[in-house]
Amino acid sequence: MKNVDVKELIKVMDELEKERGISKDYLVAALEEALVKAYKQNFDVEEGSDNVKVTIDKITGEMHVYSVREVVPELAIPELEISLEDAQKIDKAYNVGDVVNVEIKPKDFGRIAAQKAKQVVVQKIREVEKDMIFNEFNDKKGEIVSGIIQKADGKIVVMDLGKLEGVMPLKEQVPTETYRVNDKIRGYVLEVEKGLKGTPQVIVSRSHPDFVRKLFEFEIPEIYEGLIEIKSVSRDAGSRSKVAVYSKDENIDPVGSCVGQKGVRIQNIINELNGEKIDVIEWNADPAIYIAAALLPAQVMAVDVKEEEKFAQVIVPDDQLSLAIGKSGQNARLAARLTNWKIDIKSESQIREILLAQMAEDAELAEEVETETVEASEEE
Repeated sequence: MKNVDVKELIKVMDELEKERGISKDYLVAALEEALVKAYKQNFDVEEGSDNVKVTIDKITGEMHVYSVREVVPELAIPELEISLEDAQKIDKAYNVGDVVNVEIKPKDFGRIAAQKAKQVVVQKIREVEKDMIFNEFNDKKGEIVSGIIQKADGKIVVMDLGKLEGVMPLKEQVPTETYRVNDKIRGYVLEVEKGLKGTPQVIVSRSHPDFVRKLFEFEIPEIYEGLIEIKSVSRDAGSRSKVAVYSKDENIDPVGSCVGQKGVRIQNIINELNGEKIDVIEWNADPAIYIAAALLPAQVMAVDVKEEEKFAQVIVPDDQLSLAIGKSGQNARLAARLTNWKIDIKSESQIREILLAQMAEDAELAEEVETETVEASEEE
């Protein structure tokens, strides 16, 4: 059965494959499947029946509709079967149990097919384009994207990313930042999801610690090239971040490279984060050295570590205690997150008092033991 509209559609499919990379085979298969359903709906074929087949020639666009029937010795169900005698009129090679495609020419199906074909192709193009965009942005997961703010209502921020929207939920926003419509901002691609009707949606974050990590990769060539490695990042978004860096090359100063001459490199990152403070510290395999560095800018006198418990007792000079702990415990909290160790900070005076108290307790205990020993001797 020939149909001009379907043939023209085949040409459209060729162009779509060349220009947009949408598989012609995929579209033809989808169209054939849709036409089978259309035939069943319009010609009272029992639902669930699988004895209808539609084929479309991928080159000419010629369409054929078949009734799929089983070869039987004696005909019982004409809609589903064909007698051996009639089957062998088509081809003498047919035997009982074989399946024969009997072409049928339903009246007016060409018009129905043309309408359905257009609907299917448009629908499939939309689906494929959505999938292509989803895959494109899914590959950007963990990367930084730029967009124009379209909506900022205090709850969510919606960004125009070009081909689709990026959504920044409240928890992914930085508390100290103000977002305004038409402002251009950058964000970290946290997740790519399929929303309503399969439309891709990008979840963007500016508060995630990895946003800081990716900014370092952009601004520090040695990190991008793999000469310097970011070992860990901890962050109180909008306030302070700590970044631990390391280089196997002894000739490279990882901290100095990140800060840059006169602080130019780190300043670019700070500007992007709207003034958020950043402590860059050098990672060390020795946990005591690493923990001491993580507590910068405070100076540390000593670190006593318990490897099995991942617990560190840190001693700092009296005048460094508040700095080591930080406002509302921020410095200590970020250091603990950075190192993944539990950290207890005490001043030199506090440790001295603890030791003196312990010594007094030990002396008192020793005196009690001695008294008990003397009393026991006297009783003897």
